[in-house]
Amino acid sequence: MNDTPERAQRESIILRVVWMLVFAVVWQLAELLLGGLVLVQLIYRLIYGAPSASLMNFGDSLSQFLAQIGRFGTFHTDQKPWPFADWPAPRAPEGEAAHPVRDEEPKL
Repeated sequence: MNDTPERAQRESIILRVVWMLVFAVVWQLAELLLGGLVLVQLIYRLIYGAPSASLMNFGDSLSQFLAQIGRFGTFHTDQKPWPFADWPAPRAPEGEAAHPVRDEEPKL
């Protein structure tokens, strides 16, 4: 049997590189989604006078997800991002107050 610690470490790093490449692709897709979300939120803000709470929450969660990918890719953590970990919970908004939900407003 040729199962040395060096070989196990090499296999581990190769597996990590594969995951990093997968998450690099996911990063690109999530980045496009976040850009679209920013545009939709801007349009929503112009129409309703305040940002959408649901878009704010999803945008914050998506931003945290991108941060998780970055931390995994830079070896800051060994914890793989979603779907291997929980989807990040949105934090309380620190900026402008969200638009109040009304019946005539579209549900997002």
